[in-house]
Amino acid sequence: MVQTEPTTSQYKSGSPAQGAGGNGGAPAAGTAAADSAAAAAAKARRQTEGAPAPVIPDTCNIGIVLRVLVPLNVLALLVAVAASNAPGEALSRFLSIAVILEPVALGSLAVLCAARKVVNAMPFWVQWTTGCGVPALLTLATALIVQQLLEPDLADGQRLYWLATRALTGAVVAWLFIEYFRLRARAYSPSFSEARLQALQARIRPHFLFNSLNTVLGLMRRDPRRAEATLENLADLFRVFMRDARELVPLDDEVVTCKEYLAIEQLRLGERLQVVWRLDGMPGDALLPSLLLQPLIENAVHHGIEPRTETGEIHITVTRPGERVRVEIVNPVAPSPPVRPGNQMALSNVRERLMLLYDMEAELKTGVEGDRFRLLLEFPYRKERRRRDVRRYFDPDR
Repeated sequence: MVQTEPTTSQYKSGSPAQGAGGNGGAPAAGTAAADSAAAAAAKARRQTEGAPAPVIPDTCNIGIVLRVLVPLNVLALLVAVAASNAPGEALSRFLSIAVILEPVALGSLAVLCAARKVVNAMPFWVQWTTGCGVPALLTLATALIVQQLLEPDLADGQRLYWLATRALTGAVVAWLFIEYFRLRARAYSPSFSEARLQALQARIRPHFLFNSLNTVLGLMRRDPRRAEATLENLADLFRVFMRDARELVPLDDEVVTCKEYLAIEQLRLGERLQVVWRLDGMPGDALLPSLLLQPLIENAVHHGIEPRTETGEIHITVTRPGERVRVEIVNPVAPSPPVRPGNQMALSNVRERLMLLYDMEAELKTGVEGDRFRLLLEFPYRKERRRRDVRRYFDPDR
């Protein structure tokens, strides 16, 4: 069973409500509840809370930086080659383009990286203005300097046209890249819905549900307390599986979900399933997508433990090397394949979700070493910023 630990703020927030008793306060309470709900919707900061997807992409991500810089330089080279009659002239044209392109591209990525978290909480028109305006202004500033070096003899009208066309080009290119990343995120969005739906379907399949309920029935008379705890674990699991898979959750919360699942499977598999947790170096406040680890651990149980007749150990290690989070799952390789087909969504869907959320900054590796199957997952350490009012924790001795 997962228990919650209320903070002091919860107890304080309950005091005024208890002191405002009486029927006369009911209409006011209803109005206040409606106002607070509207305010919460207006101030929603997560997509899972009703907030729209942000406009500006995560330009701090090395994958997004490369997806911007490489196409820009390739396009600039193609333009220079197409407008030239000789290799020397093409190189000269490319350098004249790069003098403006490189400072503007790198500067825009750096400025938007710093401003993104603040701007993405603002109205759409502010986000679009910032996303297109920053490159345009940097292009204009760079062009003002470069024009004095490359085109010092331009008349006032020609100079204004020269500067305006380059600033407009910077804004248009920025708009194209923003739209590309928005469409890319939209194309990957089915992976989140698929993750939640398939995880829910996997959990309510007859094999899992019926075996869990049969286990509970067997415990009802000889160990009613444990039977009750198992039902509470099932309820907690279903609550997590109904959560939006786009939501980022703290790592210690995801570990609790995995322990709940393993506790139910351990009742079914008995001594065959042994789990060794190594969490001394785990950063519990690290954020990761909901239901990221549980399918991987389920695969370890399904492929490494279920087909065996003897005891098998699953080793789960979570550490933080530098500014990254590393999760290692090791399970025995079964001598024969499992009777039931595996859950094929686990690895492919996890990879797609990692690609969308972290791009090239996350990796998922698998391999067989002797009689052990090893899975290594790494992703950037992003700290939980908002203090939680309720913390979940797993009590194995309940």
